[in-house]
Amino acid sequence: MNIFFRELKANLRSLIIWGGIVILFVFLGISEFSVYEGNPEMLAVLDEMPPAMLNALNMNAFNLTTISGFFGVMFTYFALIASISAAMWGSDIISKEERDKTVEFSLTLPVTRSRVVTAKTLAAVVNCIGLLLITWGASLISSVQYQPDSEFYTFLRLTMLAMFIMQLIFLAIGIFLGCAMKQYRRASSVAVALLLGTYFLSIISGLHENLEFLKYFSPFKYFDAGVLLRESKFDATFLLISAGIIAVSMVGAYLTYAKRDLYI
Repeated sequence: MNIFFRELKANLRSLIIWGGIVILFVFLGISEFSVYEGNPEMLAVLDEMPPAMLNALNMNAFNLTTISGFFGVMFTYFALIASISAAMWGSDIISKEERDKTVEFSLTLPVTRSRVVTAKTLAAVVNCIGLLLITWGASLISSVQYQPDSEFYTFLRLTMLAMFIMQLIFLAIGIFLGCAMKQYRRASSVAVALLLGTYFLSIISGLHENLEFLKYFSPFKYFDAGVLLRESKFDATFLLISAGIIAVSMVGAYLTYAKRDLYI
């Protein structure tokens, strides 16, 4: 339990910084909606864009003159920020012990390596929840001036839940990399590179129907904001894939960290 609270304290500054970034991004993003609100003429600008680009960015799935539609477009970017922070927390929370030369202290504690991973994982999950609540609160406050209807609040709840699952996916991948990689200094960069790779796959999958299969390799496509807005439910297949990625990553983290030689 001491490890858990130590990690919360150690990562508080990081949470505050990421929270500030999210708040700034949410307020700046939602403020742009004033240009589109009740102004169908703005949609004519989108009509001039190539259809493939609109599909890739999922912009043709929303009516940007409504707060729900505009938030749907912005959701991907909010999720991207939250996922990057989760991946970095996950990869760094394990590997930093070797980087900072404190792993010897951790190994002298009367706890197993698996308990160390568990405590650190729980602390990282708390950070993810904290950032999620900050994003949720900022979204509510920034959108209230536009008098959103009940549909928006339902959509917001679903997108926040989707974002949390995405955070858990990349957190688990980051933890696995932090536990498994012998080149511990590269864990964070590899985690973020994988995340950005899956993000670009989500864009590529929308360029042409023949590339649609790529969506199964990108968590950013598992929770399509357009589908959530229209159907108000998650795809069971993608929920199972998400659970599988999280489970496999965490099992791999425990197994590799228990056997790996640590650099003291």
